[in-house]
Amino acid sequence: MCSTRDDDRTARAVIRDEALRLFAERGPDAVTVRQIATAAGVSPGLVVHHFGSKDGLRTEVDQHVLAVFEAMLGQLTGEGGADLLDPQTGSLSEALAQHLPPDSPLPGYLRRLLLSDTDAGRLLFRRLYELSRAALAQLADAGLAAPGRDPDARAAFLLANDLALFLLRDRLTDVLGTDPLSAEGITRWAPEMLSIYAGGLTASPDDTNTPVPPIPDTPRGDPPTA
Repeated sequence: MCSTRDDDRTARAVIRDEALRLFAERGPDAVTVRQIATAAGVSPGLVVHHFGSKDGLRTEVDQHVLAVFEAMLGQLTGEGGADLLDPQTGSLSEALAQHLPPDSPLPGYLRRLLLSDTDAGRLLFRRLYELSRAALAQLADAGLAAPGRDPDARAAFLLANDLALFLLRDRLTDVLGTDPLSAEGITRWAPEMLSIYAGGLTASPDDTNTPVPPIPDTPRGDPPTA
């Protein structure tokens, strides 16, 4: 088995991250504890020692995925909350593209989890919705957005729009010829999204007077781990 001594992660974190990758690729039901252990370079007994069972490991992965998204939203709604108006950091999907490596399994796992008929999927969506609602409230308090006639529905709409990039990523790539979560894809997506948000379907990107600079090659800030 391969050693993790040169890896600054703990053995528990390595197991969790490998489980996340395999779950995203194949689905949790298709992955065994032995396969996770092999990928992590540890024994199956160590997996059980740390997590109790595959269900326990899956719960840990779910909590980790949620923590990554909470960290990203925290960056967007903290002291730099005005950056929410910046096309480079204005949504969950764009923050994901900036703060996670291109080969991160997190988007794929998020898609599987949200589309699954499980308590974990329902809980994650509700938590993400609560974070979206809080972000909208903060923007409204700062005078950067209007809460709308129905703030709850508006927060749900904004969340659904962001999650669509994760859930339909492959299909959007097929029709656009560009990965919508890549730097090039966001540069195409952002002006259309912002023009609709600012002026409705009759507005053009130029009407919003919102510049869309190129996405930087290097992420801003410390990326959350995944």
